[in-house]
Amino acid sequence: MSRLAQTAGLTDIQQEILSTVRGFVDKEIIPVATELEHRDEYPQRIVDGLKELGLFGLMIPEEYGGLGESLLTYALCVEEIARGWMSVSGIINTHFIVAYMLKQHGTQEQKDHFLPRMAAGDIRGAFSMSEPALGSDVSAITSKAVKDGEEYVLNGQKMWLTNGGTSSLVAVLVRSDEGHPEGTAPHKSMTTFLVEKEPGFGEVRPGLTIPGKIDKMGYKGVDTTELIMDGLRIPADRVLGGVTGRGFYQMMDGVEVGRVNVAARGCGVAQRAFELGVQYAQQRHTFGKPIAQHQAIQFKLAEMATKVEAAHAMMVNAARKKDSGERNDLEAGMAKYLASEYCKEVVEDAFRIHGGYGFSKEYEIERLYREAPMLLIGEGTAEIQKMIIGRRLLEEYRFQG
Repeated sequence: MSRLAQTAGLTDIQQEILSTVRGFVDKEIIPVATELEHRDEYPQRIVDGLKELGLFGLMIPEEYGGLGESLLTYALCVEEIARGWMSVSGIINTHFIVAYMLKQHGTQEQKDHFLPRMAAGDIRGAFSMSEPALGSDVSAITSKAVKDGEEYVLNGQKMWLTNGGTSSLVAVLVRSDEGHPEGTAPHKSMTTFLVEKEPGFGEVRPGLTIPGKIDKMGYKGVDTTELIMDGLRIPADRVLGGVTGRGFYQMMDGVEVGRVNVAARGCGVAQRAFELGVQYAQQRHTFGKPIAQHQAIQFKLAEMATKVEAAHAMMVNAARKKDSGERNDLEAGMAKYLASEYCKEVVEDAFRIHGGYGFSKEYEIERLYREAPMLLIGEGTAEIQKMIIGRRLLEEYRFQG
């Protein structure tokens, strides 16, 4: 167990879960991650192992067959998994956002139907907000649902679905003007639909196509896809929560959990980069001594370790705030922003410590160097985080003149 990124006040159960996950990461993920990543191969054996550990049900309440653990426990598990291979943490993150949205906002029938099979890992979740021309401007969504008897007909194109191919349940955010007069604010006329589908690519149910995997610079192994709806018919009882017009709030609640998750991923990747850098610095010799004995390298290691520690502390604080029932958008935004920026910097420093070898695909740091940038844009760009943080600070510190 390393000295860095420790979390005070954990229960015996939390410590046991984390110890089990860390052991799994060291034994089952780290030895094969780089090879699988270079092949862009879905890590089926790793996913099966996580399913066996019960990790797909980690935050799902016990009454639905889950472990009923807190967001903090989940975030610390994600940190460990991302330390092994960030793509694996992506496989469980979208699943958990959907499970969390169901738990918080679903009808009783929807919870009973989906959560037990999600806890077992038999149903795998994905969620979809973004569109090709949309970026971070969720209010500009053009995908649409129109009521037709007891069903809705969905049309439109969605983008950047993590687990788009392997999932069997997608929470899709679309515009639904039914019941909302002309001029209604865009965020008040959006609805989340629970779309069940077959895993795979091509037409996965009538009116729904997953064209194929998007080829990415990093974050490989996990499938990232588009989703095309062309006359997709969804029954009215698959509107999340049973009422239209609440989709934006439901998704934003889920994204707060997602932002803590992205912060945890940044912490995990930064920890691994530090481990690789500090090990290499003690093995590599120049001018007759290990490079770790050169002051320039010691300064780098000092800065890297401090960033790992600071990011971890902010991530833990954001998770604990949400667990206590308080609003945590400010803390989650800060944690996501800081952890992703620090992750990029720590990875780059570890890359520099490796010198020319950092550029070689034989060394793990090469993979981390391509993975870190995703955290700067996933779950809202760094710039969007700063806008959210700035607005919230102005609310909290309103000038009384």
